[in-house]
Amino acid sequence: MNLIIMGLPGAGKGTQAEKIIDTYGIPHISTGDMFRDAMKNETKLGLEAKAFIEKGELVPDDVTNGIVKDRLAQADTEKGFLLDGFPRTLAQAEELDKIIEELGKKIDVVLNIHVEPEVLVERLAGRFICKTCGATYHKMYNPPKVEGTCDRCGGHEFYQREDDKPETVKNRLAVNIKNTEPILAYYENQKLISAVDGNRDINLVFEDIKKILDESK
Repeated sequence: MNLIIMGLPGAGKGTQAEKIIDTYGIPHISTGDMFRDAMKNETKLGLEAKAFIEKGELVPDDVTNGIVKDRLAQADTEKGFLLDGFPRTLAQAEELDKIIEELGKKIDVVLNIHVEPEVLVERLAGRFICKTCGATYHKMYNPPKVEGTCDRCGGHEFYQREDDKPETVKNRLAVNIKNTEPILAYYENQKLISAVDGNRDINLVFEDIKKILDESK
């Protein structure tokens, strides 16, 4: 079973990926891990990627695609894989089709964990930190026991990191939506997309995913 998992930041993609690999025993292939392994093993493509990363530049598609191809050709993908973080562009999606065909495989399901952007802003922008001791809280999921008072040190001053501020989160989501829409449309045309409502308890979300995957076998 060869899968791609997609979803906006905060949609719970990482949590569901863990559950999928534990249940189905297929490798979780993320772009970050692929790059790290290729650089650690000093493969030709890994060294090329390292040169770009060290200069703070984006790794070109041809290098990324090559690393993906090398990883998907490894023996542990024989029974399937879960691809996470790739493709990130329409061009990469088209190239992935060629790679998959060359390897004699096919994509079975593209899971899209859908959560409304407004909900994601609440999830992602709810984190705040005690200025005195650094304890981390979330206004929805982990508030202090007494409002305005740190559980750990009793401090009353809190702040938000730039990354967690609502405007930053909204911009980040807007960029992600713009980038993923063409990819979702591409796989929709191939009748591969299975949308899952991610705005529920993680176990209920996984029940839906399991139903989809078991039916696709």
